[in-house]
Amino acid sequence: MPTHHPDLDRVAVEDVLAALGNPVRISIVRELAGSAGPRSCGSLPVEVTKATATHHWRVLRENGLTRESRSGREKQITLRTAELDARFPGLLAAVLAAAPPREP
Repeated sequence: MPTHHPDLDRVAVEDVLAALGNPVRISIVRELAGSAGPRSCGSLPVEVTKATATHHWRVLRENGLTRESRSGREKQITLRTAELDARFPGLLAAVLAAAPPREP
């Protein structure tokens, strides 16, 4: 079954902000923003159960923040930075700058 990635023209800024309003999701986005390329789900430091992490990845994808692809048995996640900046200029940078860094 193919993964649904919404067209950002159909994504409202309220949905993006709601998705970013959760501490787990903002930490995932922060990790992806600092990555040079796609990251596997298992490489992202989340301190929740696997089922809960899957929920958070789905919320990010369905609200246009991430793109998922398969690489063998792994799911790769990429932040849709250029697309988000084109649709909502400066929003992602502002949210990431305002969000407190993840505690060690």
